[in-house]
Amino acid sequence: MKLDTTQEKIKESIDAASDQVLNVSHQIHDHPELGNQEFFASGLLVQALREHGFEVETGFAGLETAFCARKGKPDSKPVVAFLAEYDALPEIGHACGHNLICTSALSAGIGLGSVIDQLQGQVRVVGTPAEETVGAKVIMAERGYFNGVDAALMIHPHTGNFYTTHSLALTALKVEFFGKSSHAAAAPWEGVNALDAMLLTFNNINALRQQLKPDVRIHGVISKGGDAPNIIPEYTEGHFYVRAQQRVYLDEVVKKFYACGEAAAQATGCRVEFSKYEEDFDEMVNNLALAERVRDYLVENLDSGPFEYTPEHFGSIDMGNVSHVMPAVHVLIDIANGQNLSPHTRPFCDAAATPYAGQAMLRAGKALALTGYDVITHPGILQQARTEFEQYLNRPAS
Repeated sequence: MKLDTTQEKIKESIDAASDQVLNVSHQIHDHPELGNQEFFASGLLVQALREHGFEVETGFAGLETAFCARKGKPDSKPVVAFLAEYDALPEIGHACGHNLICTSALSAGIGLGSVIDQLQGQVRVVGTPAEETVGAKVIMAERGYFNGVDAALMIHPHTGNFYTTHSLALTALKVEFFGKSSHAAAAPWEGVNALDAMLLTFNNINALRQQLKPDVRIHGVISKGGDAPNIIPEYTEGHFYVRAQQRVYLDEVVKKFYACGEAAAQATGCRVEFSKYEEDFDEMVNNLALAERVRDYLVENLDSGPFEYTPEHFGSIDMGNVSHVMPAVHVLIDIANGQNLSPHTRPFCDAAATPYAGQAMLRAGKALALTGYDVITHPGILQQARTEFEQYLNRPAS
């Protein structure tokens, strides 16, 4: 893919800012913050974007640590958004490499932003907090904050290079059982054991697994199981994630999950309540018209290693909800450098701060920026992406 002079300028602008971008990445890595508490990270990113001529709205979508940075003629179309995540995990910090996600978006914004005044279009960098928990992108998508955006692009660190991500739809459920306390030795027959109900729920779920499709995942913890062994527990609470490859089937599984808890309540005499404690994540809709361009720029122009189609296993991402609103890309970038690493582990956290990972992030930023440039300057590419997106949304339910 031969680059024109404007595309070369995009690359040069990212190279010129590379020390600044890497410094931001390392500072965020060294100061991990949990979801919706990322004041340090969002502040660094906002400052850098303003230095590069972006107008930045903080508190975007009513979320304190979210932001939307814009550059280009107001109301100009098309609009390309690079999405930034920057929350960390409890105890193990940036073990999902979000310090690299946000700085790839930063570098992409700097690159495309350096030429946007010459084009009819707009570039945005959107700060999206709390991907590991409530999922700010879900809130933004539901409330229309992505309306008017033509394409949303981002990368995610991984072990190996993959140009698509087949994530699982997810529903987060809290289960509560209400029983009656009693002395566990003197008068256990007077109690109604809420812990028994919770344990039966786990057993019922395990019995259900044989009748579920292989892509389903149900996993949970008992967050409150009682106060003392000599008291019949009158209240228990569990938190569960229920996942499946597509939302349409996940909704069926959730009904079966409810039945597991209701049966446990009936068997023990407890009352049961279900509620959602996080936002629903939808499965990722990979837009191949755009994902393949990101891949081709990385391989043909940026000296990346080869890319495979998709990994065998992946979790759930709030980018899935964005991908149901517009053409979207979630490309996985190798930061393991030959090691067998798993995200959400301390070794992966260490890898996210290596020079190898930093260079992979900068290459990814360039590929995102070059793809964004194509979306803005080549109407046929955007139309191809839109057609593919609409075909997916109109497909028969499976």
